[in-house]
Amino acid sequence: MLGIVLFATPWWVNLLILIPVALYFLSKKERIRIGRKRLLITGIFGVAFGLVEAAVVVYLRTASGLLPGRQVITLATIPGHLLKIECYREAATIIMLCGIAMLAGQSIKDKVYAFLWTFALWDISYYFWLRITIGWPASLITPDLLFLIPTPWMSQVWFPVLVSGLTAIVIWYRS
Repeated sequence: MLGIVLFATPWWVNLLILIPVALYFLSKKERIRIGRKRLLITGIFGVAFGLVEAAVVVYLRTASGLLPGRQVITLATIPGHLLKIECYREAATIIMLCGIAMLAGQSIKDKVYAFLWTFALWDISYYFWLRITIGWPASLITPDLLFLIPTPWMSQVWFPVLVSGLTAIVIWYRS
């Protein structure tokens, strides 16, 4: 049985925990100017997009011969051609999240808040949809390959859920 692992790899991925802290302190002087209606609309996009991402991951795992949610996914278990597609999918995800943020915010600061808000809801809903559709992750301490760009990021599921959850709370509270 795995216990909780406090650190993600590579080491700098752990610095992501500073995002909600920085957002909190940056928004203390001036509230986030994205209205809650706009946050709700971009949030709905993030949750819906989380379902699309979860479905794609299930399809990729199935296509690579891995039973969805039953095996630990490592770089060695993903065929090269699917690994390439996965990198493209990740890049496209960031581009789409940036696109919705560009439409939602007026200033650069607001666009960054909108991106982080939508990313946070997308990230949490991705794990939620995988859990209710294929029963994965089994728990918050399940290891996961988080991202491949620019290099593979690894951690237990609790870490991205915590960072995204705190980020969403700070943005909603400060808006």
